[in-house]
Order: sequence, then C-alpha cells, then structure tokens
Amino acid sequence: MKTDWRERRHRWDIRYAPYAYIAPYFLLFAVFGLFPLLYTGWVSMQDRNLLDGDAATFIGVDNYVQLLTADPYFWNAMGNTLSLWLLTTVPQILFALGIAQLLNRRLRGRTFFRMGVLLPNITSVAAVTIIFAQLFGRDFGLVNWVLELFGAGRIDWQAGTGSSHTAIAAMVVWRWTGYHALIFLASMQAIPSSVYEAARLDGASAWQQFWRITVPMLRPQIIFSTVIATAGNMRLLAEPLLFNPGAAAATGGSDRQFQTAALYLYEQGFAKFDFGYASAIAWLLLIATVVITGLSYLAARRIRTD
Repeated sequence: MKTDWRERRHRWDIRYAPYAYIAPYFLLFAVFGLFPLLYTGWVSMQDRNLLDGDAATFIGVDNYVQLLTADPYFWNAMGNTLSLWLLTTVPQILFALGIAQLLNRRLRGRTFFRMGVLLPNITSVAAVTIIFAQLFGRDFGLVNWVLELFGAGRIDWQAGTGSSHTAIAAMVVWRWTGYHALIFLASMQAIPSSVYEAARLDGASAWQQFWRITVPMLRPQIIFSTVIATAGNMRLLAEPLLFNPGAAAATGGSDRQFQTAALYLYEQGFAKFDFGYASAIAWLLLIATVVITGLSYLAARRIRTD
C-alpha cells in the first residue's frame, strides 16, 4: 500500500507540480491585471462620473462611437502618439546597438561605462522630464544657447508640434537607450569569438562583421527590445504631462500639439471626471498598442543583412 501511495504521489507531482509553481503568477495577474482590464471594459460602456459612480448608466458602445466619429481631439492624440512612437523607438534601438558595440570592445573602465549607461533608466521620470524641460526652455534653455552659438535662432520647443515631439523624444531616448544597450551587450558577449576570427581571415571589415554577424545573431534581442519599446512608447504620459506644467498640462500644450492618447485619457478621467469615456480611450489605446506592437514584431523579424 505504501508503495502504491508513493507511486501515485510521484505521478501527481510530475503531472500537477508545474502548474502549482506557475499558479501564483496567474493568480496575481487575474487580480491585478485581468480583472482591472475587464472592469475597465465594462465601465467604458457606461456614462459614469468618477466622483459619483452610483449614478452610472449603461449606454453600450456610445463612448466608442463618439471617440471614433465625433472627437477630433482623440484622433489628434493618436496622431501625436504614433509620431512619438516613431521618434523614440527607432532611435532607441539604433543608438543601443551602437553603444553596445562600443562597450563590447576592450576599453579601460568598461565596468564603469556599463554601469553609467543604465543610470538614466533608474532616474526618476519626473526628475528627467523637469530637467529636460529646462534644457529645452525657450529663453534660458541650454539647447537654445548652443543653437545661438552656431548662428541659429531660438526655438520655442513647446509651441510647435515637431519641436515639442523632438524634445519629448529626446527625453525618452536618453532614458531608455542604456537599458536596451545592456541587453544587446549581454547577447554580443555570448557570440563565439571564433566566428569573428573566421570573418577576419576572410577579409571582412569591422562594419561587415557588425552588419553580417552581430546584427543577425542579435535578432531575437532586437525583436524583444522593439516590442518592449513599442509597448512603452505607445503609453507615454509623464513626459508630455510634465513637459509643460501648469494649466495646460493635461491638454499637452495650448493647441494640444503634444497630447498623447494616454494624456488625453488622463484629461478625460481625472480632469473632467468622465470615467466611462476615459475607459473607452483606454481600451482603444490597448487595441492600438497591440496592433502597433504586432507590426513592430513583424518588421523586426524581417531585418535583412544581405
């Protein structure tokens, strides 16, 4: 009997133990991820004020119809979001590859530099945004001072669409490039040195080695970084919110020139207290993020080096 019980317990352990090991993650995801997501979907079909949830009324898909057909501010915010996604994701990956390649060389103080590239990532996003807002200031900003040294005029970075997007993109790229660079660096160090030695014997230049060997062998990491960067950059909130603090903070400038979809959600939900409308924006932003992330994944997979 004891042998049968032990064999039965052994079979149960082999069959069910793996599910028990991963169960805590799915329980936490269900409580803090899946339930809020589904609840937001339910709230998005209501006319609901954030300060008076008991007075909510079910209106079906009216919020979605309003957003997609009669709300130019939403489409403006989505356009700004896509613009910032393009200006932040592509430079992040390219700069990260270049920095990783430099750090992979034999340099003095390599550990110091490798630690240094990660410092922007662990810096408070609020502190980064405030500092960059000062750097891109119209009257006393360091960037305009440098431009004047080269004979260029001052730029009101917050006033224009292109200029504000450039400034916000600079913040994001500066903060996250080091994170992706360390991912690429770790993968570069796993590439056998014999591959490069064979390439050198065949007469391959340093650029050919990087483009024909390093980049193809980093393709999984490039895909991962592209997906992570896309998902994060489609949800920019703190950077545009703090770039122009004050009365027009939630609108992303006086003409909504850098208001992202996440910032428009913030305006509707926490400035106008229209919780149902904000929830609809959240779901549409989720769908857009999934679509753009999927397209980024497919684009990264099709990287060609020949």
